[in-house]
Amino acid sequence: MALDQSESPAVGSPAPLPDIRRFVVYGAGAIGGVLGARLFAAGHDVVLIARGEHLAAIRADGLRVDSPDDSQTLRIPAVEHPSEIDWRPGDVALLAMKSTGTEEALRALAAVADPGTPIVVVQNGVANELAALRHFANVYGVHVRFPATHLTPGVVEAQSAPVTGILDLGRYPDGVDDIAEQVAAAFRSATFLSEARPDIMRGKYTKLLGNIGNAVDALCGGRGEDISPVNKLIREEGRAVLEAVGISYLSFDDDRERRGEAIRTRPVNGKARTGSSSWQSLARATGSIEADHLNGEIVLLGRIHGVPTPANELARHLANRAAREGTPPGSLSVAEFLALLSKAGSGAVLPTA
Repeated sequence: MALDQSESPAVGSPAPLPDIRRFVVYGAGAIGGVLGARLFAAGHDVVLIARGEHLAAIRADGLRVDSPDDSQTLRIPAVEHPSEIDWRPGDVALLAMKSTGTEEALRALAAVADPGTPIVVVQNGVANELAALRHFANVYGVHVRFPATHLTPGVVEAQSAPVTGILDLGRYPDGVDDIAEQVAAAFRSATFLSEARPDIMRGKYTKLLGNIGNAVDALCGGRGEDISPVNKLIREEGRAVLEAVGISYLSFDDDRERRGEAIRTRPVNGKARTGSSSWQSLARATGSIEADHLNGEIVLLGRIHGVPTPANELARHLANRAAREGTPPGSLSVAEFLALLSKAGSGAVLPTA
């Protein structure tokens, strides 16, 4: 098939980017739904991309955002696919789906959006930015720090108020430009703290060290047990891998200092937050979970650089199996996890029960 030259993307030096005029939030779950709603409520032009019952509920009744202080229902434009959007200069895409859906989303975006469209990665993990850079020239990473929940179609919960969360960002792989500053300003206008930072991936690797505990929370959380012994093993492996590779990350003390007292997680509708994003995936029986992109990242780097990561490998395996089989969260005890780890002959030093 001959290539239509009129549809060929421009190559060479990137053109200056126009000012931001609209945010397209791809993935309107816990993070994307709350972020899109906060931007919309602050007066920004927003379109949500959602699917299934959640999309149907948003179209029929609006998106309801519950927080510790109030509840809002917002009539935000919502579509099912990027092809339903009239893409134009000034559009910025915010990727907010689980990492399991990133490749499919990027292919869908690349088919309809200009390759210069800014792609802002509002996701856990550290591989989504690289994936986006294969398709788009202007990619930005976001260090996401805000508690949110999505369990019911048409409803998302923001568990911190009055500050919804912290969304620092920067150009990928490093640097700051005018678009990063504009996005940070938009986030600040929408009840978030946000700074444009030139070394954003340092923060994202720190977040990865926290997020690798999500699988343990999904598998063992909600049982009234102390899951910290398993998380300690998981995170010690993660730090050992990053240090062996030479990957820089923020210390947990620096991260806590940035958070300060801004994020105040409080009950919503009389209920405390139920669990991590991975816990929510099992609770909604989505059939998928982010373990390959969280624990799997540590396993991958460990295999490449000769660092054993048995606890992360087991957590990844068990979380994926639970997602495939529709196992509800909290179905495994800490003792059972540690017994499986010992049985695997990992050689890890296991804490005494």
